[in-house]
Amino acid sequence: MDRNKIAAALSVIPGLGHLYKHHYLVAFSILILGNVLAAFITALLVFATLGLSIVIVPALWFSIIGYSAYMASDEHGKHPWLHVWQYHWGGIFHRAKTIPKPAFTPGQK
Repeated sequence: MDRNKIAAALSVIPGLGHLYKHHYLVAFSILILGNVLAAFITALLVFATLGLSIVIVPALWFSIIGYSAYMASDEHGKHPWLHVWQYHWGGIFHRAKTIPKPAFTPGQK
């Protein structure tokens, strides 16, 4: 399974590929600000380009974000607070504490 190709494919919705690769700040910036800005630029250019910006700007936006998600480093597993099940902290509370019995020595009462 190639995580780079999956991230690029998830970039059909720009930002999901970065979210998949655990780049949270970039992902939420693209999802919220980047997509709104791309839609705003497309809307501004519609009349100047006779509607051609409806195709060109989103195609460029999707390809740039997809390539960025493909080339981003994979941070999966590098955030220990997201993968708490990999640590055996939960087992600490389930272990029964046993008090060792003293060894019996002959001659003691």
